[in-house]
Amino acid sequence: MNAPLSPIRSIQQLPDNLISQIAAGEVVERPSAVVKELLENALDAGASQVTVRLEQGGVKRIAITDNGRGITPEQLPLALARHATSKIASLHDLENVATLGFRGEALASIASVSQLTLTSRTADAAHASEIDGSTQAVTPSSGAQGTTVDVQDLYFNTPARRKFLKSEQTEFGHCAEVVRRIALARPDVSFSLTHNGKTVDHWIVTEIGKRSASILGNEFANARLALDEAAGPLRLHGFVGLPTASKARADAQYFYVNGRFVRDKLLVHAVRAAYQDVLHGDRYPSYVLGLDLDPALVDVNVHPSKIEVRFRDSRAVHQFVFHAVSRALAQTSATSFGATPAPLASPSGAMPWIRGSQEHLQAILQPGGGPQVPQQQTSFGPQFAHGASGVAQSTANYGALFADSARPASDGVPGYQPLPQAASQALPGDDFPLGFALAQLHGIYILAQNTKGLVLVDMHAAHERILYEQLKGALDEDAMQVQPLLIPVTFFADAVEVGTAEENQETLHALGFDIAAISPTTLAVRSVPALLKNADAQTLARDVLRDVREFGGSRVLVERRNELLGTLACHTAVRANRSLTAPEMNALLRQMEATERADQCNHGRPTWSQLALSDLDKLFLRGQ
Repeated sequence: MNAPLSPIRSIQQLPDNLISQIAAGEVVERPSAVVKELLENALDAGASQVTVRLEQGGVKRIAITDNGRGITPEQLPLALARHATSKIASLHDLENVATLGFRGEALASIASVSQLTLTSRTADAAHASEIDGSTQAVTPSSGAQGTTVDVQDLYFNTPARRKFLKSEQTEFGHCAEVVRRIALARPDVSFSLTHNGKTVDHWIVTEIGKRSASILGNEFANARLALDEAAGPLRLHGFVGLPTASKARADAQYFYVNGRFVRDKLLVHAVRAAYQDVLHGDRYPSYVLGLDLDPALVDVNVHPSKIEVRFRDSRAVHQFVFHAVSRALAQTSATSFGATPAPLASPSGAMPWIRGSQEHLQAILQPGGGPQVPQQQTSFGPQFAHGASGVAQSTANYGALFADSARPASDGVPGYQPLPQAASQALPGDDFPLGFALAQLHGIYILAQNTKGLVLVDMHAAHERILYEQLKGALDEDAMQVQPLLIPVTFFADAVEVGTAEENQETLHALGFDIAAISPTTLAVRSVPALLKNADAQTLARDVLRDVREFGGSRVLVERRNELLGTLACHTAVRANRSLTAPEMNALLRQMEATERADQCNHGRPTWSQLALSDLDKLFLRGQ
């Protein structure tokens, strides 16, 4: 049905009060928007102490008190006037906004839909002054230096807007989240939040590490990497969570541009892209990041709530954020969160399986076995003799437990393989952060001892990450080494697979595969990447052809490259229930220490975990 036509009216100027109420529809969407605007004003005023008091989720009352500079009595009416502000005075100021607020609309809009009272006092004033938002009357009042804005009965004069509000707890949750966002950005300011007379949160002045830990919790605090990088006018700083701190929802992602919390698709995409190698696609990373840049390079006046921004050079910002976060995630706990892995020691006669070539290491780690190091060569060499710097004094006695090299390997513990005596009695300090292998557990985990205590390693996940990084590096450098097969592997293929192989020879060669059709129903694999030479050639070929067929050759090498390489690495990595010798286990540990992102496998699962001696002492009640 056609709606009835509205009567024709002449154009007329809207009254100021109606204009403010219309503006309030954009600025004051819900109580949390009021909290945000008032908190930003408090911080712009130089406050170091802010108290937020809410009643009934902020609908009944929002009172925010700060100890900032305050407002003089004669300027109080201007503070409630539309488009009146002390923060900008010209177009140049607008293009170089360095404050959180700048439009001068917030207080006027809030006052038009609530009962607002503003009390303020400057440092040189004898007493505070108060202004009523309805009457605009200024009267003397009491109070310390700073400003208190008391907003009561939100939307009392616009009942239609009030009907759209949610429950009290929902509205309070939104308000509390706004306070948390701003408190994260300003650890130099103390914040207190009360609801219905009960204190909910209180944060004292501290540094960003402690503030983020108190707001995001210990799970994030114990699984985060510090980041601080600069390039030209850009600086990115804060913390990125390890994949183990990921969440099922994107509710622990805080990004700030010049101290302003933003939700910018460009920045979110840059961070997400940096995590794609270490995080499962259904999980969301946790992070607290701040991007500082010249205010002239970013436009903050693109959204009424000021939660979106626009960069002058968005591509440069995206690449900077992506590479900075990628470098942070490439750091590993095994190398002290980013310290460059030390070159592996290679004194004469010591640990030949470590000082050997990459090819030798790879041969040791291949699922098919590879060369076995003679048992007499498993000594850790003269540099690890008793005189070398070894385990800290508190762990020295623990090493002696493994000194009995004569104990048989089958003392009721299947798969137990004691290390040589020299290895057990003295461990290097930080040169080998993952220590040295003690045994293999159920063919799945490697047990190793380092200076801190016990290290548990998931050997399949660790080897998968190592192979994956090696494949990426070889493909990036266009240096994929190929292993020709002495006897080509043939298998039955349907017409689509045969056609895919014939049409995408260039892509297959770039990936290190030589797959050719020898009949209308048969494909032959003549060569595979050298890193994958011991994997099942037919399975590898089918996986590659499936991805190439589904996404196309160019997309496989660009957009889907990492997914494909991850699949190939997973097929090739050492499998569970395979018995490894001590040299093989130690070679894997050394490779982990020298590999970026070795803390997680390609799916975001941890590859190793540290159990400190203090944890073991607590477990067995030692010293209690």
